[in-house]
Amino acid sequence: MEHTQFKLPADVIALVPMRNVVLFPHVIMPIAVGRERSVAALQHILQTKTPVGIVLQKDPAIEEPGLDALHSVGTIGNVVRHQQAEDGTQHAICLGIERFRIIELVTGYPFLAARIQRIPETASDTTQVEALTLQLRERAMEVVSLLPGVPAELAHALQATRAPSDLADITASLLDTEVTEKQKLLETIAIEERLNAVLQILARRIEVLRLSQKIGERTKEQMEDRERKFLLREQLKAIQKELGEEGENEQEIAKLDADITAAGMPEEVEQEMRKELQRLQRMPTTSSEYSMLHTYLEWMTELPWQLPEEKPIDLSAAQAILEADHFGLERIKQRIIEFLAVQKLKPQGRAPILCFVGPPGVGKTSLGQSIARALQRPFVRVSLGGVHDEAEMRGHRRTYVGAMPGNIVQGLRKAGARNCVMMLDEIDKMTAGVQGDPSAALLEILDPEQNATFRDNYLGVPFDLSRVVFIATANVIDRVSPPVRDRMEIIDLPGYTPEEKLQIAQRYLVQRQSEANGLQSEQCVLSSTALQSVINHYTREAGVRQLEREIGRIMRHAALQIAQGSQQQVSVETDNLLAILGPEKYEHELALRSGLPGVATGLAWTPVGGDILFIEATRVSGSGRLLLTGQLGDVMKESAQAALTLVKSHADDLHIPASAFEKIDVHLHVPAGAIPKDGPSAGVAMFTALTSLFTNQAVRHDIAMTGEISLRGLVLPVGGIKEKILAAQRAGISTVLLPARNKKDLHDVPAATRSAMQFVFLETVDDAIRAALSCVTDNVNHTCSNYSLKLA
Repeated sequence: MEHTQFKLPADVIALVPMRNVVLFPHVIMPIAVGRERSVAALQHILQTKTPVGIVLQKDPAIEEPGLDALHSVGTIGNVVRHQQAEDGTQHAICLGIERFRIIELVTGYPFLAARIQRIPETASDTTQVEALTLQLRERAMEVVSLLPGVPAELAHALQATRAPSDLADITASLLDTEVTEKQKLLETIAIEERLNAVLQILARRIEVLRLSQKIGERTKEQMEDRERKFLLREQLKAIQKELGEEGENEQEIAKLDADITAAGMPEEVEQEMRKELQRLQRMPTTSSEYSMLHTYLEWMTELPWQLPEEKPIDLSAAQAILEADHFGLERIKQRIIEFLAVQKLKPQGRAPILCFVGPPGVGKTSLGQSIARALQRPFVRVSLGGVHDEAEMRGHRRTYVGAMPGNIVQGLRKAGARNCVMMLDEIDKMTAGVQGDPSAALLEILDPEQNATFRDNYLGVPFDLSRVVFIATANVIDRVSPPVRDRMEIIDLPGYTPEEKLQIAQRYLVQRQSEANGLQSEQCVLSSTALQSVINHYTREAGVRQLEREIGRIMRHAALQIAQGSQQQVSVETDNLLAILGPEKYEHELALRSGLPGVATGLAWTPVGGDILFIEATRVSGSGRLLLTGQLGDVMKESAQAALTLVKSHADDLHIPASAFEKIDVHLHVPAGAIPKDGPSAGVAMFTALTSLFTNQAVRHDIAMTGEISLRGLVLPVGGIKEKILAAQRAGISTVLLPARNKKDLHDVPAATRSAMQFVFLETVDDAIRAALSCVTDNVNHTCSNYSLKLA
């Protein structure tokens, strides 16, 4: 590139600003320039054989520095050698001549030029300067001796340099220090002051080099050749610690320190974490314990120690949320609103632990989510199904490889709030194993008197769980240990009536399955009669989970028709269900069993809701034995024995001849023999079936019964009344015989079910016989008026 030659005034010099290089007088130093104006200045200098001004930028990032961006003092130098690299960068070797001070920048040139004032060296031959020069030479020689691989020519040059100013500048250029500190030395004009400044830096550097040498000697004696890498790391750490420089893990340590400060831990916990952080800082990063301790500190800093600001509870909004999310369940909704009202009036109070108990698919988990929405708090679900190790609840000790906190602490970290709503799902599915009983660990978690100082084995410090809103779910509460059950308030969700299922399907399930299968609401229309048929003939459950699956099958059928273009809208009626869902899966067996003496319909409770239970009895020639089949438990077998004895003791009242019991065996069978059955509530049905057998009178097919019997003929109360009544309604039964002492349980039965069915309350087994056998042909309301109650 051609450059026009410029004639510069005597007090004007071409400048080359440097980003990180300070040139001292009497020192030869290589420089590299690549900026356009700097290259132009270098070309001008080479052509005119004039000196160059080397000056340091204040900010290396500035591309076109002005007067304010340059240090005022620089060095005049001569270019003794020049070379251009392949990438266009200009390399030059400069020899420093003397200092100068910039007065002003001069414009009109393609390069940076400035009017300068030369700074001559001040002569100083005092004894103080002479002593400092001697001291500086000795220190410089010591540094050269401590540094490995230093050429001998450097030591000779230092010995040959006599001028104090030259010695100070040459030594300053050799210092391994920041460019800003070198610039300060360049700007120090007074010889004595400059000598003192260089001596201070040399003294600090000599101490570091001496310490490094000692560390090297000490560690070399302690370590073997195979541990040389470890030696180097130890040396580096020791040097960095003495210099106050950051090591390879300083950023991680600084981040953990900031996270501990921001976590808001209790004072004693924070002090403990500071101790662990100091231990971590002293550990080598290659140690296995380092990663374990680092993970532990990360867990501690990520836990929600601070209590967030709680939002006010709006009971009207909460009521609207519950109504929008759930149909029916009025008593449960009312209890939840009461729970929220107490929380509103006493936010710092200890909330009761609610436990929703019911068969699958009745909405236990979604109720917990609705409570979280009403409280405006995070919701987290902890599944306890299959948990058999106490450490899964309370965490593993950190001494074990792969140790982790327990499920409760993991859930809190996931929720990110110490006042979250935590659902302990399937609490009845926990089992005790060889590692301990996890339900025992729940005692501390669920006890409001203890959970404020809950101690997870992994954390090793107490954590406050008192502000967590715990909600548990279970299918069978009897499987939960009594101490855990004692700490919870049990809320039963027995199931839905067909009418409630229809409303739930129309309000929620159809829309949800339409969206899940990519359909618009108007593209697939299910009639009410079709939904009712699906409920009655394709599902038999207390909840609505299988119902939603069947609706999903219908939606997928509609999606196929629409995707193929054969239809734009699919309307599903009852007649279409056979083609879509196949033959009806469930049919009522009552009609098939009507008119058969020895058959009675009982009501049973199961973990998935209520169900009807047929009791079949027959007699064959034999020796008076009672044969029992159908996978009956001990309690049910005893009920059969009591029922037969009771029939024999009432033979005269029932007009059964004594010869009827001679030389015969009675065989009592409960179908669905692959399913184990137990419990006392089939006593009335067994007595009725045996009475029907021996009197040869059929039991009414539209009657079902439940109740325990005693040898005195009394009918005793049983549980699960609501579930059993709903099962009877699903089976098409119109009249239910119940123990008189269970009359109070009808309050929990939906009003629509109570008004659609008839109930007969039994004090003794005679009441059951009169209602089930004597009323076969008569009107129930007339003949059994003393034992029946029609509820509105």
